[in-house]
Amino acid sequence: MDPLTHGLVGATASQSFSDKKKIRPAAFVGAVSAMMADLDFFIHIPSDPLFNIEVHRQFTHSLIFIPVGALIATVLLWLFVKKYLTVKELYFYSILGYTTAGLLDAFTSYGTQLLWPFLDTRFAWNVISVVDPVVTAGLIVFVGLAVWQRKKTMARAAGGWLILFLLFGWLQHSRATSAAQNLAADRGHTIEELVVKPTIANQRLWRANYIYDDRIYTDAIRTGIFSGITIYEGESEPRVIIERDFSGFEGTTLYSDLVRFKHLSENFLIRHPDKPEIIGDARYSMLPTELTPLWGVEIDTTDTERHLPFLYFRDAGEEIREPFWDMLMGK
Repeated sequence: MDPLTHGLVGATASQSFSDKKKIRPAAFVGAVSAMMADLDFFIHIPSDPLFNIEVHRQFTHSLIFIPVGALIATVLLWLFVKKYLTVKELYFYSILGYTTAGLLDAFTSYGTQLLWPFLDTRFAWNVISVVDPVVTAGLIVFVGLAVWQRKKTMARAAGGWLILFLLFGWLQHSRATSAAQNLAADRGHTIEELVVKPTIANQRLWRANYIYDDRIYTDAIRTGIFSGITIYEGESEPRVIIERDFSGFEGTTLYSDLVRFKHLSENFLIRHPDKPEIIGDARYSMLPTELTPLWGVEIDTTDTERHLPFLYFRDAGEEIREPFWDMLMGK
């Protein structure tokens, strides 16, 4: 999730278990602790662009790292709250806040290594967008009231608000998944791999990607509350198979980076339609009916020992916003 939502959820957790007189410093500690996990975003190796992508939502978001992350937060925050909290209380609220970071991210679509270092699996439950203004707005209201009125009931109302949207997202995700499976069956396709994700800032319009016969298909699925399911059929492109298409480069840095990117992209790899030298992640695009990737790695077969550049291709122009809005509104 975005940093603001992380902070609000961390504050919610710490407020819910604090003494009424200490609800304000508890909220501060919980918020800061929850946001600290995302400091991994700033870990870079300049010569290896994929390293930052791999380490984000990795060890700092792991369940086993929670006591360590909370201890770091305790050390950093002690000077700010020592007049209001004991060290024991500070660490307790830091634990509560930090715990929410990895768990909340796992409900989104990017993937979080909750069981690192025992498993490198990225858990992505895909029930809520990484940015959801309705969820965040409700949290702002309830957390703000909890701080202002010093009422734990308001903090618990914030928790209930979040849980409500997570449950709603789970229901919507289940509906979208069933619709995607039925669509593939109608086409006579046997799904090999399927990923269904919410599009940005909503739980109504979903992107469904599946693999069949070495092709990747994408479709938009609108899960209306009262209007039922609407499907907007999208594009399909041949899947890039690293072991087949780049077998001649095995043993090189180029090949190793492609395998790493394949793992990060859950094997949903395509060539950029306008830039054949770009291998992109087919799971993400500005429009859920298109296979123009949001990001990818650039191939240069003349320099196989250089790490692959990681590039972004975001475009939020009118030609993107208008069809997205039409699908979201069911037009």
